Amino acid sequence: MEASVAYSSRMPSPWPLQVAFLSTFVPRECGLATFTEDVMRAVDGHGVRCQVAAMERPGRGLQYDHRVFATVREDTRGDYLAAAAAINRREFDVLSVQHEFGIYGGEGCEHLLDLLDAVEAPVVTTLHTVLSQPSAAMRRNLRRVAARSDALVVMNALATDILARVYDVDPGKIHVIHHGAPAVSKARKYTIKQDLGVHGRQLISTFGLLSAGKGLEHAIEAMPYIVARHPDVLYYILGQTHPVVKQEEGERYRESLQARARALGVEAHVRFVDKYFTKAELLAYLLATDIYLTPYLNLEQVTSGTLAYAMACGRPLVSTPYLYARFLLSDERGILVPPRDPRGMAEACLRILDNPRLKARMEQANWSYGRAMVWSQVGARYQQLFHSLAELRAPAAVPAPVSARR
Repeated sequence: MEASVAYSSRMPSPWPLQVAFLSTFVPRECGLATFTEDVMRAVDGHGVRCQVAAMERPGRGLQYDHRVFATVREDTRGDYLAAAAAINRREFDVLSVQHEFGIYGGEGCEHLLDLLDAVEAPVVTTLHTVLSQPSAAMRRNLRRVAARSDALVVMNALATDILARVYDVDPGKIHVIHHGAPAVSKARKYTIKQDLGVHGRQLISTFGLLSAGKGLEHAIEAMPYIVARHPDVLYYILGQTHPVVKQEEGERYRESLQARARALGVEAHVRFVDKYFTKAELLAYLLATDIYLTPYLNLEQVTSGTLAYAMACGRPLVSTPYLYARFLLSDERGILVPPRDPRGMAEACLRILDNPRLKARMEQANWSYGRAMVWSQVGARYQQLFHSLAELRAPAAVPAPVSARR
């Protein structure tokens, strides 16, 4: 007897691919939520359809739009297991986890590991923090997250070495994909200062949720040196106080910064804009900025959305040497200065302000480098990674007899 067989298999649909994201999500006001929405929009332009299982703080439920199919309270194990069941039931092709310590129930992440063990889809985990000196629990559990993930994404090539050296992660599993930033019109920078009412002024700016780790007091202490040579300079501190900081101590940090500016006699040169910025508003200030400054104190910070945005806008950059700044400002795309060094910070800013040719070279170099960072490019990279993972995890072909003859 000779049998004739046909082969059938359930292959992931190549177009569109169905991807679930596990992350905080808008309208929550945090960088991870904004990043997730931006990635989703970017890959949607490449034929990927996305939905979200949204992480929530206990007692802080939010109203979401149709993109959210489940909510997960960070301290409730049952919510993680229910989300895993929903992901399996909906037959998503890939699960994209946005990993940040503190989002998944503290440094242990035990509930997240329960979810990863239960999910059937391939997992790609984007690591927003990679510590070179983690606690024992952080190291142990990040290793477990990495082991359960089919691929890891970092936004900084320096993190690859840390993952291999400290966490024993196979470098072949790690993909470096830029943070992502909006595409902007270069021509707009010539009119934006007038629109903001600062025509004829030179602007230094720092953007982000305010907290003591940002080192803004040292940037303010640099202002007397800068203003002495460039009395037209304004330093903009853009953003609200971090909601957790505000809940615990109110506006104490912002008020201490304002008091420091008054004591140094530079109050008229330091402007606080206390609001949660839309992307359009933020981009307007960045395009008007002559120097973007990040005086951060945490030198292990492996990514910074604000620094990525400033780079993509072609801004000259001055920063303390945290990991992401070391990566992004290499090849003379900016100037690194020691933390807690107002005089060094002032000298770096003055080097740029005193030298228009240097400033112009930095602007052109950063603008050119930033073209690879725009969301359309980043979305294409994620789309390629998602498709490759879905294809690797596709079930093997199963022979199915369709006819037989003697």
